[in-house]
Amino acid sequence: MQRFLTALTLLIIVMASGVSFAHEKEKVNAKENAILIVSFGTSMPEARKAIDNLYNAAVKEFPEYDVQLAFTSNIIRRKIAREQNLNVLNPVQALADFNDKGFKNVYVMPTHIIPGEEYDEIKNVVDAFKLLKGKYGFEKLVLAKPFLNNYDDCKDMAEILIKRFDKYLQNSPDTAIILMGHGTPEHIANALYSLLQFELNKRMPGKFFIGTVEAAPMIDDVVASLKNNPEIKNLVISPFMIVAGDHANNDLAGTDDEESWLNILKSNGYENITPYLSGLGEDENITANFITRLKKIVEK
Repeated sequence: MQRFLTALTLLIIVMASGVSFAHEKEKVNAKENAILIVSFGTSMPEARKAIDNLYNAAVKEFPEYDVQLAFTSNIIRRKIAREQNLNVLNPVQALADFNDKGFKNVYVMPTHIIPGEEYDEIKNVVDAFKLLKGKYGFEKLVLAKPFLNNYDDCKDMAEILIKRFDKYLQNSPDTAIILMGHGTPEHIANALYSLLQFELNKRMPGKFFIGTVEAAPMIDDVVASLKNNPEIKNLVISPFMIVAGDHANNDLAGTDDEESWLNILKSNGYENITPYLSGLGEDENITANFITRLKKIVEK
């Protein structure tokens, strides 16, 4: 009964949010397959290139598919609409749009790092759409896993990160990389950060330290770990996030914020700190990983 009510509620939301679709010029769509790339989103134009890079890679790899983008953050979507006059759909609206255009097979590809609260919200939407049959449903609706979902994913990500920061680590025994993840409080998925840390320690002991903004480990834990490695004198701080957005520019590397990681590290005696403010979505190896995982769910 609960699942039926969820599907019914979703259908009402779709009908309400999708009224504008009916007023658009009717499109004749010969395609049957579509890909929906779902991101938390960013309102910073300079950070958007990381998301666009993954989107463009999917378009290039699947030219015969219709590829669309959705943001899960309503706050960011509204800010973009207000400040940039751009309309970015949320996952409910995007799936409703695909249905309205007649697509039969839809593959939902998240850009999220771990299967935390935000990923759970996407899964709820996809599961609800799966309950819809007939003309309001899809013949196939598949949701992919995020970048880190199991032990093998953490091993792959460790290798990607080592390559990503190789230029800072080569012939520099006193340099370490500090990564800021977002974190998801009181959620089992948050443990994947620790598993990734374990894999990085196996390959390059004392070279990578992962913390999060909203969960554990936090910056105090990172500082404590650094103190156990007194040979470290130089730090590179970088977001372990798809985009180098607000968290990266303010919480991580903000110069005016006393509680930024940059200033906390400086207050603990680390003066040689290099911010590397590039989102993971801009990395070619992350992009290749993203496309490989997308191809798996499409081919399956």
